[in-house]
Amino acid sequence: MFLNMQNSRIKLAFIIVLFLFILIIVKVFYIQVLEYEELNSLAENLWSRNLPVQADRGRILDRNGKEIAGNVTTSSLVVIPNQIKNKEEVAKNISEIIGSDYEEMLRHVSKRVSIERVHPEGRDLSYEVAKKINDLGYDGVYLLKETKRYYKYDDVLAHVIGYVGIDNQGLSGLELMYDNYLTGIDGSIKYFSDGKGNKLTLPEVYVAPQSGMDINLTIDLDLQLVLESELNNATKKYNAEGAIGIVMNPKTGEILAMSSRPTFSPSKYQNYSVETINRNLAIWSSFEPGSTFKIVTPFFSYI
Repeated sequence: MFLNMQNSRIKLAFIIVLFLFILIIVKVFYIQVLEYEELNSLAENLWSRNLPVQADRGRILDRNGKEIAGNVTTSSLVVIPNQIKNKEEVAKNISEIIGSDYEEMLRHVSKRVSIERVHPEGRDLSYEVAKKINDLGYDGVYLLKETKRYYKYDDVLAHVIGYVGIDNQGLSGLELMYDNYLTGIDGSIKYFSDGKGNKLTLPEVYVAPQSGMDINLTIDLDLQLVLESELNNATKKYNAEGAIGIVMNPKTGEILAMSSRPTFSPSKYQNYSVETINRNLAIWSSFEPGSTFKIVTPFFSYI
């Protein structure tokens, strides 16, 4: 009787251990096989970092494909604090090159973050400045491709085109209205680092950016330049406070040229008043019908 009870207990213990062992195997299989992609993605996020590569903004063209608003390539300064060994030296030399405050630069390179963008003094750097920084050869200091909006004809069609901010986001005019189409998809340079931020000897992964869409206007650039010249002459000759000009195809209603005075430079919009940069007088202003109704006068006289 005692032996039977003992054997039963041994069998029960064996079954319990076997059941637990099977559960462990099933759990390991579930983690290693079924949840592999999710866990691998989480693990990769722990040791991978992305350096952003800005996409080109879509161009704005006239009806004949002539470029009115385009892009120029510049550089942007990004630092990875954990990879910088002599922070005081790096801060001193870089601040002298870009003309920024030493204490501010030291704050950037000493931040407890994985990636720090030096903003705004490290944005839109010229080729010469970027080369000086690159020649220093510091670990943890990166120069990334960035694009800057370029208005070839400066203030021509300024109120219609509008302007963009420092991050190439549309803030006014067509730049704002079609921002979703003009804005591209940024790329990245993925690198791998350990828990302390030190770069690992794994190959970097480059994801190319996708440029935004170009848009074609009904504007004829040649007519627009003529209109701009005539408005400038009239404003100067009569010392006018304002002037408006529109050229339209009467058969289709297409606007071939549009401008007003005062105008502004989209690349330096910060130097102008809000009223000047945000009021397209050709659309915003109201005026008396006047002579535009003379065409119907003979009809009423006849009646």
